[in-house]
Amino acid sequence: MKLIDLTIPLGIQTPPWPTYEPLQVKYFKRLAPNGANGQLVTHSNHLGTHLDGEIHFFTPGKDIASLDLNDFLVGPGVVVDLSDIAGDYDIYTSKMVEERVEVREGDILIIHTGYHRYGWDQPLADEVRYMVKHPGPDREFAEWAKRKKIKWIGVDCGSADHPMNTIIRNWMPRQAAEADAHFKNKYGKSVEEIFTGDKYQLMHIEMFPHHIIHLECAGGDIDLLLNQRATIGCFPWRFVDGESCICRLVAFVDDAQYAALMKKKEGLPKTKFGDIVATCKQV
Repeated sequence: MKLIDLTIPLGIQTPPWPTYEPLQVKYFKRLAPNGANGQLVTHSNHLGTHLDGEIHFFTPGKDIASLDLNDFLVGPGVVVDLSDIAGDYDIYTSKMVEERVEVREGDILIIHTGYHRYGWDQPLADEVRYMVKHPGPDREFAEWAKRKKIKWIGVDCGSADHPMNTIIRNWMPRQAAEADAHFKNKYGKSVEEIFTGDKYQLMHIEMFPHHIIHLECAGGDIDLLLNQRATIGCFPWRFVDGESCICRLVAFVDDAQYAALMKKKEGLPKTKFGDIVATCKQV
């Protein structure tokens, strides 16, 4: 058994979710004269690849430490690629997912929107596009996920909610106007008509009480596993009272599959961190 890393690199350039505290690192001791290097680290929980816990939005929910390692955080799942049908400000649906992969009851679902190609670690890095323009779902998708009893959802962009269904709509008026024009042209309704007040951040507010949480900012070598099944594992800290947590996201594959995937990776462009350049369509 081998691991495929689906985690984005974490450093001081990694953008947190808008307005959240970024990563700050400083040395408080050095080899000379202290005999060892030591660092102090400050950050919010919503930075890099991270898991949103229930108590992030649901007061009586579970903290991160209470999430079961074997029966919840690790399990069978599928990676679905929507990158060719979901662009700037688009809405993706359960139908789009099920047309491409078999989603089984109790699966972990990882959604590849393709927007990690705009992540800070990629040649096409574009923080506004990554955080503010990525596609997202409407309530139809959320209700489908409940019926499917999805364990948790992962996305390769800034939020599991559509950015125009978050406070970003108010913070970024120029992009909100772009989204509104796009919605009227593509869906025949304005942003406010589609994302009404009762739907606000529905992937957080409506899903967490049903124990369906999500991971945001997936990446790494996710392109190797598009539209494939795998055992998926998310590894946050055993964080008592943690509302969310930075984590490592991996896919477990057998040795033969790993060898084939690494052979494929050899011929593809890499980022400076060694991951596949996300714009590669030949994977």
